[in-house]
Order: sequence, then C-alpha cells, then structure tokens
Amino acid sequence: MTLILKGNIISAEKYGELNIIENGYLIANDGIIEGMYQELPKQYENYDIIDYGDKLIMQSFSDMHLHAPQYPMLGMGMDLPLLDWLNTYTFPVEANFKNTDFARKVYKELAQKLIKNGTTRVAMFSSLHKDATLILMEELENAGVTGYVGKVNMDRNGGKDLEETTQESIDETIDWLKKANFKHIKPIITPRFTPSCTNELMETLGKIAKENNLPIQSHLSENTNEIKWVKQLHPDCPEYFDTYQKYGMWNNKTLMAHCVHSSKRELQSMKDNGVYVVHCASSNQNLMSGVAQVKKMVDNGLNVVIGSDIAGGDHMSMFDCVADTIRASKARNILDNWETGFLTVSQAFYLATSAANKFFDELPGFAKGNKLNCLVLDDSKLISATKLSIKERFERCIYNREDGAIVSVYSEGRKVY
Repeated sequence: MTLILKGNIISAEKYGELNIIENGYLIANDGIIEGMYQELPKQYENYDIIDYGDKLIMQSFSDMHLHAPQYPMLGMGMDLPLLDWLNTYTFPVEANFKNTDFARKVYKELAQKLIKNGTTRVAMFSSLHKDATLILMEELENAGVTGYVGKVNMDRNGGKDLEETTQESIDETIDWLKKANFKHIKPIITPRFTPSCTNELMETLGKIAKENNLPIQSHLSENTNEIKWVKQLHPDCPEYFDTYQKYGMWNNKTLMAHCVHSSKRELQSMKDNGVYVVHCASSNQNLMSGVAQVKKMVDNGLNVVIGSDIAGGDHMSMFDCVADTIRASKARNILDNWETGFLTVSQAFYLATSAANKFFDELPGFAKGNKLNCLVLDDSKLISATKLSIKERFERCIYNREDGAIVSVYSEGRKVY
C-alpha cells in the first residue's frame, strides 16, 4: 500500500541540522519510506494524498528508557533521592503488578498515552512479573507502539514483595522469552541494576543475551550513593561498568540509562564498545542525581539517546523531555564555567529521534528504507505577533503546544492515532 502525506515536512537527517520541505510530500510503500519530495513524482499523480495543509509533519519520538509499572506513581516522591525513592515508592508500587487485572488496566492506558503523545518506539522496563510483562507487550502491540520490553530481573535487594530467587528469575526469563512472540514488540534482557542482581544471575543473563542475540538495558552511574553501593558489592571491579562488562552485557546493543557520574574510563569504554547512553534529564533533576555532561558525551562521539524515565521523570511527552534535555545542557554549561556549550533545539530533537534510529538499524531522519514513524502537529492555535518560519514554528512547539496539537501519528506506516 502506498501512503502519501502532504504538509511541512521536518526531519533531523544530521545532528544539529533540520531538513525542512515546505508543502512537500512524504511517500511510503508498505510502511517503508520511499522518499521526500518538493513536487509530487509523476508516477504518484493518480494516488490518493492525505493533505495536512499547513501542519507540521515530523519524526515521531523514541523513548529509550521508561518504567511501565511506575506509570501509576507519575509525579510522586519527587523530594527523595534515588535509593530512598525506590524503597519508599517504586518497589511497593511495582509489587502490585502480580495482579494481572491491574496490569492490564494500567498498561492499556499507558500504551494509548504514548501514542497520543507521539512516541512510537520504546525501550521499556516492565516489572519482574512474567505474566504482567506479556500483558504489557500485548497492549503496546495493540496500540501501535514498537520497540523493546524487558522482564526485570532482581534476585536481591528488592524487599519481601519484589524479589525472585536466582533460579526463579532465570526460569521465568526463559519461559517469558518463549512466549514473547509479538510482531512489533521484542524482548530485551533487563537486569534492573547491579545491586538487584547476584553474580550468578548476571552471568546467566549475559549468556541468555548472547545465545539469543538479544539487546540489553540497565542503569549506570546514576547516583553517587548507588556507585558506592556497587563498589561494596563488587570490590573486584574498578568501576560500575565493569560489573556489566565482565558478564558479556557491554556491546553496541546495550542501553545504559543516566551515566550522570560516569568517569573518563567508563565513558571511553562506552565509546569503544558502542554502548548507548540514555540521557534522562527530567529524572536526573527530580531525584537529585545530578546534571549529566550530555553535550560533552555527544561531542566526544558516544551514542546518546533520550529517555523519559517515567516515573523518575514526570513527563509523558517527549517534546517536554527534549526541552528538559536542552535545559540540562545549559545548566551543565554553567557548572562547567561556560566551557562545554549547550544543545540546540535541533540537536536535542536529533537525540530523541534519529539517534535512536541507529539502535533500530536505520539511518537518520526520513531516510529511504526506514520505517515510516511520524506525527502530524497543528500549531495554528498558538498566537504569534509575526509570521514565523517553519523552523521557528517547530522550535516553539518543542516548548509550547496546545492540548490536542498532535492530530495524527503513524507507526511503521500504520495510522495509529
């Protein structure tokens, strides 16, 4: 099936540069992008066109780190640092997902909210509950979200209500992988973080990931007390990242959230091994973890993407996460005596869209051969004193949108909203 969208097309083909085609055409065949054009090619003249007029057609977002079972506690406990927040709010809330009826209710709403906010790709944590994780994957699939979901593994330091035995964690993970047969939502190995997993469990998860060619996601160097705790648990490891590397979970299909306090050695190893930094600006500030050197990491050639990290982050909309990423880079610039610079709107938008394309084995922007993931935004209700360029309209929408501004969302060529 051929899909032709007409409007003001905006994509981030290069870091820091927007490709804008005013009143242009975006064409996809069977969900795969064929091209972008200022004029409609003759071979498509007799095809139906979906004309969005003066609206903005832009890449939809990839949220590369969020916790699905924390959705019911969005905005709670924001006065606590990470480890206290986990024990006071997160672990007790996640324990509720043993109840599959509760899981179904929450995950159905979450999946629909993601699409409504223009997020079509995710790398998402579930809880440790296998059945609830399968429900999450099903609801995301039904809503039109694509990407990865992980059954969380934790066989220590979760308390009496949120902890598996080592063998239970291994067996449940293997069984989950056998049952996780969805077209658009795929499994990802997910040790919660090093303090939650024994050496035996980490070793086995690394083997499972390797044997099944699966990606991996976890947390890294988010909080200074967390780093001290990891050192106590692993005195044989010079640094936090060594606890993942020694078990084979350190490669170009590894997502590591936060990296607020990563050392030069840790960052260099991430660069050398292609590991992805998932920058979570909102959460880093809310939980008082710190201000990551996001621009410096990008400038030094690391793979950097963006996550909402709900519910440590309090925004469902990746528009807001992009704005927070820009603000965090400006704060870091001030803390660095104005020496590191800050991210522009187009640079931060790239991290939330095109940078993640690489993780999904695609090229930046609306490249030919990519799957069509886009949103259509109506900014006509925003008042302006002068006529704005398409670039100015786009930049303003990162910070300011009316309710209902997103009027359509396409996920892998399917209109899902």
